Amino acid sequence: MTLLSSRPARPVEPALLSKALEVAGRLANDATDVITATAGRGARPETGDTPFDWVTDTERILERHTRRVLTAEFPGVPVVGEEFGADLGADVAEYRWVVDPVDGTANYVAGMPWCAFSLALVDSSGPVVGVIADPYRGQIYAAARGRGARANGTPVRLSGEPVRTTGAIICTELGRGGAWPGMAGFIEQASAAHAGVRVLGSAALSVAQVALGHAGAAVLHSYHEWDVAGAVALAIESGAVVMDRHGEGNALPSDGLLVAAPGLAEVVLDWWRGTALSRG
Repeated sequence: MTLLSSRPARPVEPALLSKALEVAGRLANDATDVITATAGRGARPETGDTPFDWVTDTERILERHTRRVLTAEFPGVPVVGEEFGADLGADVAEYRWVVDPVDGTANYVAGMPWCAFSLALVDSSGPVVGVIADPYRGQIYAAARGRGARANGTPVRLSGEPVRTTGAIICTELGRGGAWPGMAGFIEQASAAHAGVRVLGSAALSVAQVALGHAGAAVLHSYHEWDVAGAVALAIESGAVVMDRHGEGNALPSDGLLVAAPGLAEVVLDWWRGTALSRG
């Protein structure tokens, strides 16, 4: 098992880190105001490919606003967003912004208090800066490479103390088509180890719970970069383990994502890989 922390990340100019944190924090506060003012109040969803694959006016408005600000503040840095796709050259640029204006749209539309705004600056090593707005809890979570993670300005760091499976909360999310292959077996293994699995409807907040020390691990069988890049920045800076389904350290792997407290990473990885192998 290769921990992400064993792989050096590219250095980033301090001035860029500071400016990116400031601008992303401002945008997260803007998003908090919009989401709390509109959630569950005539959001006018447009149904996509599945009954819960919704797009709302709020998402479009927030992403347009985010793109305008980022383009003005960081000219030449492309933006990749859930609603409007990738700017030209985003796949080869030194840096790119990735944004999900409302992660947890179905919850937002229903007025359930569990959704987030996610924004991250990313380079070839992974997230450089990540900011998550957790509107219903009045929290802004922010992290920058080498500068640690904070929740409303208060430093966040995992204790490093041993974590037991008994009583641990393990987060996961459904795929576009529902339960992911092996998910039932994964839940059974967690239950047998006296851990509880939660499917809460926001990949960004699921990963953030690990960084904050509320959950022991989060497993995402599949995801989009904009869903998790901001939260992965928090996880890395808080001391969590970040890896792919093969146990290799990778900040934004292409084949599934595991984020875990160090003491739980290996056992949760075994549950995940075991259920996949059992399906052939």
